This record gives sequence, C-alpha cells and structure tokens, in this order.
Amino acid sequence: MAALPPAQPTTLAPPPSAPEHHQQQPPPLSKNAQKRLLKQQRFEAKKAEKKAQLKEHKKREAERRRAEWQEALDGATEEERSRLIESRRELRRERMEQRSEERGRKLRRLEGARECGQKVVIDLEFAHLMSANEINSLCQQIMYCYAVNGRCTCPCHLWLTGCGGEMGSQLRRIPGFDKWIVEKEDRSYVEALQDQKENLVYLTADSENVLDVLDEKRIYIIGGLVDRNRWKGLTMKKAEEQGIQTAKLPIGNYLKMSSSQVLTVNQVVEIILKFLETKDWKESFFHVIPQRKRCEADSVESQGAAEEEENVEDNQSESNKECVEVPPLN
Repeated sequence: MAALPPAQPTTLAPPPSAPEHHQQQPPPLSKNAQKRLLKQQRFEAKKAEKKAQLKEHKKREAERRRAEWQEALDGATEEERSRLIESRRELRRERMEQRSEERGRKLRRLEGARECGQKVVIDLEFAHLMSANEINSLCQQIMYCYAVNGRCTCPCHLWLTGCGGEMGSQLRRIPGFDKWIVEKEDRSYVEALQDQKENLVYLTADSENVLDVLDEKRIYIIGGLVDRNRWKGLTMKKAEEQGIQTAKLPIGNYLKMSSSQVLTVNQVVEIILKFLETKDWKESFFHVIPQRKRCEADSVESQGAAEEEENVEDNQSESNKECVEVPPLN
C-alpha cells in the first residue's frame, strides 16, 4: 500500500484588522494664511526677544538695589543700621497688608459676580485639534482672563466647560487654579447649562447676528481654540448643530481689521469686561485690540471720522498693550 504524503499544517488567515482611526487633519493653509502665520511667528520671536531683554533688565535692577542696600548698611552705624532695617520691615508689612486688602476686595467682587454677574463660558472642547504648544498658549490666555476679571470693578462670572483630559491636566498645573472663583466643568456647556439652553449665545465671527448690547440674562460662549485660521467656521457649525443662538461682536462698525476679525480668548473677555464698564463698544475695541491687528478707523459716518482718528492717537499706548507674560506650563 502506497504511503500517503505527510499532512501539511493548516494555516489560518489572520482576521481582518479594524481600520485605523486617523486623527482629523487640518486643511492645508492658503498662501494668505501662510503669510499671516509667518508674520505671527516673526512677531512671537520679537516678543520673546523683548521678554528676554526685560528679564535681563529686571535682574540688573535687582542687583543694583541689593548693592545699594548693602552699601547703605556698610556705611551706617549700628543705630542707623537698626533704623534702616526696621524701616524696610515696616514698608514690607505695609505692602503685604495692601496686597491682602486688595485680595479681599477681589474675592468679594468675584463672589458678587457669581451671584449676579454676566455669565461668560469658555468652551474648552477643542483640545484634540490643538498641539501641546497651542494648549499651553490657551492656558496662558485663560490665566490672563482670570487676572483681568479679578481686577475689574464689574467682573463677569466665568465658566470653564469641557476642561477634562489633557486640557484639564494643563489647567490643574496652574498655581492656585483650585482656588479660582470660576465654575469648572468637565462636561460640555450644553450638559452643564441644559436648563438654560435657550439663553446660550455662541460668539463667533462667522455669525450674521451682530451683538448690539450685552444681555445679563444671556450666557455668552467663547470658543477656546488657538490658531482658528486652520478651522474656519468650526464654532459656527458646532452652534448650529446644537441649536444654539450665535452672534458676533460689532467690530466692523467701528474698526477695519488688518486681517480677520478672529481674536484671542483673552481679548474677547477683556472687550466684554470693558463694555460692561463703559457701555461703549468703540472704546472697548480701541482699548483692547492691538494696533498691529487693525487698520484705520472705519468711517461708517463721515462726521465721526475725525473723532475716530483722535481716539486712535489717544489710545495708542493702550492698543499696544500686550498680554501678561506667564511662565510656560510645561
């Protein structure tokens, strides 16, 4: 009987692998967007250089003051040294008392805003669309928002929604963040404020509705997204899908912007705060929007042209004011 050939081992085909989940990629930048990006990068480099120069200047000033103090002590008698040291301690105590009093006034203002202040939401659900540096930049903008809000005589009541995941991790690294008088929600604003959905208004430059006044019953939402030029219309689309009202600031009625009307989060918050104080959009825009981002005043009414130009000149120093620099969170 003929021998049968040895059985070949059966090989099973591997199961089809699940399709890989590709992260949503931003659309390619247009030539104009590339030019704006290059301009922004040059500006950031120049700002970093100025920051380094300022840091070096402060260091030299501190060394000079220490040297002067030591020289004064070395040339004084024992009695004079005691008086100098006591005088310095008294000045330090006074400064600490002043800071404590201001801190108390700030807390009372923010607690009052929690009860009856204008509600402003910063939507932080876009972290997955941003790089680590952009998330860090957004955290710095939020720090500035809280600082400016605390100094205002008429502060807002700030909400941070969608601050979970990487965004929440970065925020919790901010010194003192756990003591901030703000509402912190891992949930979206739709979930956190579902009983007030009819009062939600998303502020987006793509809206056709111009915001004439601030309504204290409304809750205004600001999109926490850095480098929005890559994601045009994103906040508008989100609001439409959620059935939420939209509006835009009346910037075009008072200013001609050198590029788009998209502002940073802290600029929008500061404009709102300035309007709550002055009830004047024009003054608010000229006070907050940097000169580099705007052209000459929009002459909607011919009789107001001269007044617009005068305001540009009078507010030059305010317009050139940059955001407070804070140390990186990385």
